[in-house]
Amino acid sequence: MKSPYFPARSVLFHKQPSGVTYRVPALLYLPRFRWFLAFCEERLSPSDSEAHLLVMRKGTFYRNYVEWDDMRVLGTAVLTGHRSMNPCPVYDEFTGTLFLFFISVLGHTSETYQLVTGRNVTRLCYICSTDGGDTWTDVTDLTERVIGDKVKEWATFALGPGHGIQLKSGRLLIPAYAYHIECRECFGQLCLTTPRAFCFLSDTHGRSWRFGEAVPGPESVECQMVSVDQEDGRNLLYCNARSRLGYRVQALSLDDGAVFQEGQPVPRLVEPPNGCHGSIVGFPAPLYLHRSPEGSVDCSRHWTAFSDLGPFFTKTPDTLPVSPSRSSSPDFLTPTWVLYSHPTWTTARRDLGVFLSLFPRDPDSWHGPWVIYEGPSAYSDLAYVELPSSDGAAPPAAAPAVAFACLFECGSKTAYDEICFSVFTLYELVDNLPQGSQLGKDRRAETEVSERDQSSGGDARRLSKSQQMPHVKKRRKKSRLPGMGCACF
Repeated sequence: MKSPYFPARSVLFHKQPSGVTYRVPALLYLPRFRWFLAFCEERLSPSDSEAHLLVMRKGTFYRNYVEWDDMRVLGTAVLTGHRSMNPCPVYDEFTGTLFLFFISVLGHTSETYQLVTGRNVTRLCYICSTDGGDTWTDVTDLTERVIGDKVKEWATFALGPGHGIQLKSGRLLIPAYAYHIECRECFGQLCLTTPRAFCFLSDTHGRSWRFGEAVPGPESVECQMVSVDQEDGRNLLYCNARSRLGYRVQALSLDDGAVFQEGQPVPRLVEPPNGCHGSIVGFPAPLYLHRSPEGSVDCSRHWTAFSDLGPFFTKTPDTLPVSPSRSSSPDFLTPTWVLYSHPTWTTARRDLGVFLSLFPRDPDSWHGPWVIYEGPSAYSDLAYVELPSSDGAAPPAAAPAVAFACLFECGSKTAYDEICFSVFTLYELVDNLPQGSQLGKDRRAETEVSERDQSSGGDARRLSKSQQMPHVKKRRKKSRLPGMGCACF
């Protein structure tokens, strides 16, 4: 039996002895600069009501490793008397402007208090940067301008968390959700709220914003979105959201987020009790040129030719990987595949895994998981990375190697001990997805490990030292990424 393989990881944020905790990661990759931007909340304790400020680290990508700068506090990302939460960055490729959206919540007011009373004390805010996050503007409060009186119909709302996206049209999308007040008692006490996912959007490169209609049902909370191209030339917006149903909920929009269709359950993407945030990222399906014995070259659409993932990446001397943009078929639209990260247990936030869907609009299309971290784990955020060939070693027709970065909460005792960063290639992903398996953890394995943890008083399953990356030092630690230099598909 094949031994489990875990990608190397680096610790970017670590819980301090004073109790200061770092939570709710958000990750953005800027190809123009080859920079990773890692954001999160700095809290005085793990509690939501103890959130304080937003912090960030910038990492420069050198293909084989990432060199991280020191942690910085985002001093302008704050409203007086409020705590900053749920970082949601998005980059406008047309203007070079980086937006960091977040919510500001009055004092230590909890989400529960807002839901019980119906008194919404949350604000919609952002700061922006035109130099890739080196400097930031003062905070802008959009609440009245964008939400207006509608905010009175929401007991509370929040963003993402995690990255936003930009569509080919230039539209910027910020994932969000709100608890809609369905009815009140006569004395003003809230009696019923329903959470629904939606998005804030801008068609003016961030100069003005509005919000689309919410997913009609079932209930949906924290979410992320992906623009999905289909082989027949159609495009849709795909939303994947947390729920309390025991599995994820997905919804589709045919008008880029203005209106969503009725949500669908995704039974193969399970949730722990009360659910957990998960991340999705889309990327163009890889194409391959096949050279015939006569020397002619044809483009093969492997994703429609096989039901199993293995044949997609079986490399032979007659197989040459090519970029989708170099396809010889001008009428062919490269389909979008979607990667998803989330804890894989149904009983606890544990064992972070990644799943792959070749047909994301089909809720039964998910393959996985490949567990990339064993142990307590929770929120995560994904980024898609194209690795250019080094020193011209790859053939001229070869596509950039495809990789993914994941920023995630994890720890040995709790899921909130640290926030780690990992990079893995598409080849590693497919090589480690369990063939023929499309559902999460074995329930019996969960029970056995839970019982073992209780008897030992600690985490029974940890990575070996050879599989772990050393903690990142405060000043420009180089995080080695084994195998990145030789990964080619």
